[in-house]
Amino acid sequence: MNRVVIIGLGLIGGSLAIDLRRLYPKVLLQGMDQNPDHLEQAQDLGLVDSEATEKDLSKADLVVLAIPVHATAQILGGILDQVGDQTLVADMGSTKAVICSAVKTHPKRRNYLAMHPIAGTEYSGPKAAITGLFEGKTNIICEVEKTSLTLQEKGQELCRELGMRIRYMDPEAHDKHLAYVSHLSHVSSFMLGKTVMDIEQNERDIFDLAGSGFESTVRLAKSSPNMWAPIFSVNRDHLLDSLNAYIENLEAFKALLERDDEPAMHQEMTAINSIKHILNGIKKN
Repeated sequence: MNRVVIIGLGLIGGSLAIDLRRLYPKVLLQGMDQNPDHLEQAQDLGLVDSEATEKDLSKADLVVLAIPVHATAQILGGILDQVGDQTLVADMGSTKAVICSAVKTHPKRRNYLAMHPIAGTEYSGPKAAITGLFEGKTNIICEVEKTSLTLQEKGQELCRELGMRIRYMDPEAHDKHLAYVSHLSHVSSFMLGKTVMDIEQNERDIFDLAGSGFESTVRLAKSSPNMWAPIFSVNRDHLLDSLNAYIENLEAFKALLERDDEPAMHQEMTAINSIKHILNGIKKN
C-alpha cells in the first residue's frame, strides 16, 4: 500500500489513517473533507500528509469513503470515474442497499467494495480518532462477488491486518438487521435524552440524580447528527419496522405497569435476561 486517499476525516476516517500509518509506515496518506477545519486538524494531528485533489484519485492504491451515507451514494459514481483500474474503492457506511444500487451499472463497479466496519464511539471529528478502533470488530462486506477478485482480496487482507472479523451479507439483509441492532438503539438513546431534558427544564436536580445506568443508556445521544440523520433517512423503512416493534413492546410493558402486575413484569424481564448469554457469545467470537 503506497498511496491512500481518505474522503472524510472524522472518527472513522481518522482512526483508519492512524492504523494505516502503523501498518504501512511509508504510505502516503492524503485526505479530503468538506469541512476545512477538519482537513486542517487532520494534517496538524498527522492523520494525513496532505490534502488530496481529484487527480490523486487515479494514482491511489486505495480510496476510502468515510462520509455520511447519502453523500456516499451521491459521489461514489464520480469517484469510480476517476480512479485507476487497480484502485480499490471502499466505503464505511452504516447502510448498504442505497449505495450499492447507486453504482450497480457503473463500468467500474468491479473496483468498489461495499464495507461496513461495526466500530465507533459517540465522538466525532478528527480529534476523536484513536488507535486500534477496528481491532476485534466485525466488518460486513456486501456483494463481494461484484468486486474483482484481485481487489476484493486486497480489501479482505486489509481487514485482517486491522484485526477485523469478516462477514458477508446481502445489502438488504444488512440494512434490515442494522435497523434493529444499531439504528434503533441510537433513536432510543436520542429520545431518552430528549425525554429527560424536557423534564429537566422544570426539575433542575434531575441530572444530579442520574446514575451510571442513565449515562450508559444515553451515551449514543452524543453521536453526530450529521452522520445519523442521513442513516435514519436512508434506512427509513427498516427503521420504521424496528420502531413499531419497539413501541409495541413498550406499550405492552406499560399495560403491565398500569395493572400493577409485578409477577408478569418479573417474568418478562427474566426472559429478556437471556440476552446476556447472546452478548457474551458475541464477545467470545
